[in-house]
Amino acid sequence: MLHLRMIVPPDRTPAVVELIESTVGTTHLVVLPGTARNPAGDVVMCDVAREAGHELLNGLRGLRIDQDGSIAVEDIDLSLSRRADAAEKEAPGEPADAVIWEQLAGATHEESTLSITYSAFMILATMIAACGVVLDNAILIVGAMAVGPEFGPLAGVCTAAVQRAPRLAARSMIALLVGFAVAIVATTVFSLGMDALGLFSKEQLDADRPNTSFVWQPDPFSFVVALLAGAAGMLSLTSSKSGALVGVAISVTTIPAGANAAVALSYGDLGQMWGSVEQLLLNLCGIMLAGVLTLYGQKLLWRTQRGRWKRTPKT
Repeated sequence: MLHLRMIVPPDRTPAVVELIESTVGTTHLVVLPGTARNPAGDVVMCDVAREAGHELLNGLRGLRIDQDGSIAVEDIDLSLSRRADAAEKEAPGEPADAVIWEQLAGATHEESTLSITYSAFMILATMIAACGVVLDNAILIVGAMAVGPEFGPLAGVCTAAVQRAPRLAARSMIALLVGFAVAIVATTVFSLGMDALGLFSKEQLDADRPNTSFVWQPDPFSFVVALLAGAAGMLSLTSSKSGALVGVAISVTTIPAGANAAVALSYGDLGQMWGSVEQLLLNLCGIMLAGVLTLYGQKLLWRTQRGRWKRTPKT
């Protein structure tokens, strides 16, 4: 279930109430006239089944509540209510299959913004991965994958493509490209410093690395894994399965490939550097392609389920 809290201009409160009452899957409607101060208006609250959330939000935006008032949406972790249970049964489809596009756009907006924190995580993750590739340490590679925040911008690009949001696409691409560029430059400097201290060496980079050589030797499996990870990542976001998203983070080689490119660049090994860049681009393209296809598939599936529900006679 989702909980909606709205500040509504008084002249539109009757229309909002009518919309909520006519939307299947809503319950617990509360209207507090004149209680809002900034902006001034009525406070309207209700709970809605996740499956009906997008439809209700679309209707509220059609009434311009998001522009002249406000709409806040929260996930309800626990609701002990027969009315809530009945509302979820009335709503079409399953909660896990429903995509709240506004919620997805909001989440990807925050995660796909180029910021100091985002850049710091990119740099730190790439430096950790650099230690991993030089030491051929799989644990450090997995740790770097989990720390890397690059899936946020990737999800932003996918969402923007499906929702036709050019601003989100541009912001996400800037965060992605600038983030990797800054991280690779910083890690190159880091690698030079580690070499000066005697902690990195060209011999370590050129040695057989059975645990980490894959990061600069792309093959068909690189693209296959990227496709699978992209699909799993988008599903984890749309269904709010954060644990699954962690699994996605440690299944692709974006950050390690960038780190290997930086270390190879610091030693002038152009062969390994270009191989790492190819691996990086292959993974990024595969994730974005799978993410877009997954979102389109969910959109089509939901329309089909809803159309079938509307055609089914109600008892």
